[in-house]
Amino acid sequence: MRIASIIDHTLLNPEASKAEVEKLCEEAVEHGFASVCVNGCHVEFACSCIRGSGLPVAAVVGFPLGAMSTEAKAFETRDAVQNGAGEIDMVINIGALKDGDYDYVLKDIKGVVEAAGEGVKVKVILETCLLSSEEIAKASALVAKSGAHFVKTSTGFSKSGATEDDIRLIRSVVGEDFGIKASGGIRTYSDAIKMVEAGATRIGASASVEIAKGEE
Repeated sequence: MRIASIIDHTLLNPEASKAEVEKLCEEAVEHGFASVCVNGCHVEFACSCIRGSGLPVAAVVGFPLGAMSTEAKAFETRDAVQNGAGEIDMVINIGALKDGDYDYVLKDIKGVVEAAGEGVKVKVILETCLLSSEEIAKASALVAKSGAHFVKTSTGFSKSGATEDDIRLIRSVVGEDFGIKASGGIRTYSDAIKMVEAGATRIGASASVEIAKGEE
């Protein structure tokens, strides 16, 4: 397995320009990354840039706070899919999780999964740096029963990103066959390999080109 094949090449900066998105897409095709991951406003353009490559565009939803209503996240998801997104990276309602309102958290995730529809992979961002080990475990269990496809560690916009310990904990909860995306703070080939060895099956990074070159 080439490390590039499991990397979501990511550009989520609010100031990202169309030229930067176009470059992102060109790099994704050149290096054979798993997808490009962009904000919703760039989905249609990114899809036009990678058309014919076979690579999906992933759109973030409820990003980066997760504190929107389920209805708002579902609307955002439907819009992204209508514009061509093949994957959705959503943020859970972190406050609801901390309140112990697990029914709400599960309903929130399911709302996005249903809005995404068949054939669209949904990755659920926990923002692990804001959670205790017990909360990470509970959230991972909810994701595993929601119909989503991946547990994702982080937005990359909070206090810190993925850790090997968090990946191992998530893997112990979701089992061997469920997707885990490590994201946030992964900048080198060595960083990425450590996450894979801990149990990650997808990597989210903006330093994707540097990571891929580290394998050469």
